[in-house]
Amino acid sequence: MSSHASAEAAALALVRDVQAGHRKSIARMMSVAESSGRRGRAALSAIHRHTGRAHVVGITGVPGSGKSTMVRALTQKLREIDRTVGIVAVDPSSPFSGGAILGDRIRMLELSGDPGVFIRSLATRGALGGLARASHDVIDILDAAGFDVVIVETVGVGQDEVDIVQSAHTVVVVSAPGLGDEIQAIKAGVLEIADIHIVSKCDKIEAAETVADLKTMLRLGSLAREQSAWMTPVLATSAQKREGIAELVGAIDAHRTHLYESGEIADRRRKILEMRILKSAEDIVRERLLRQSRETLERLLDRGLERAIDPFAAACALLGVDEALEPLATATATAGRH
Repeated sequence: MSSHASAEAAALALVRDVQAGHRKSIARMMSVAESSGRRGRAALSAIHRHTGRAHVVGITGVPGSGKSTMVRALTQKLREIDRTVGIVAVDPSSPFSGGAILGDRIRMLELSGDPGVFIRSLATRGALGGLARASHDVIDILDAAGFDVVIVETVGVGQDEVDIVQSAHTVVVVSAPGLGDEIQAIKAGVLEIADIHIVSKCDKIEAAETVADLKTMLRLGSLAREQSAWMTPVLATSAQKREGIAELVGAIDAHRTHLYESGEIADRRRKILEMRILKSAEDIVRERLLRQSRETLERLLDRGLERAIDPFAAACALLGVDEALEPLATATATAGRH
């Protein structure tokens, strides 16, 4: 057997083991996804063909809002009703090692011994939007492995935290009372991306005010919506006291039912796929440019540092496309003749 045929057979065997739910194989396939190499693409392509069953729930919110504690409580409640859960916990990267700074396996230690739960921490490694580049492949792997629900906990970076809306079927935004989250929600557009709003730490005095503020803003925003559209609920919760968690599970299930009954699930899946294709294309172009056009890039950097060319024009030159911008001096002279 040739080395290529042998590698292909090994990849197919790995895919079968993932589908069978073998934890070591799941972890190994995730390492392949994180490596970003071309070698594992055949296996990941095969994995993708076996996806589409899991419900993907995104958990986002600003730092300090209690996302990780909420993920743990939500997972425990889902396990009580016999649903298997895969968790993708995206953390900031260490500037030195590139690895995840926060260890979600430590924070979610209570879940680690449950065979119906699989936790994977991913480092952002500079990716914007609150998600790591390998997140979608890891979601695929958990889906193909048969997990009923895949929970994706984002970094919690605030205004850039929007990629999750193009990655999850249901987006849950966590706000904590007393952190000014009602203002942050407006700034970040979080109000618009949420399918479910939850206010954590509901035993705090400020919680009722935060709930009321969010409900008021949602009412104002709903004036422009269609009558048949999903009405975003606002739930008061306490992960520590296990309050409101059953209601959160009920809201997630209700939203999933809405997606299928309204046909919106097809639109969401299409948008997720579009985003994945475009991001993959960006990665391929970037890799090719760095590999094949390094000398050109260095020359453009020199010119840019001399202020002889601006970044946009340099990018056009690097890609070999027309700049399509009229020089400012010419435009000013033309404007002066009128």
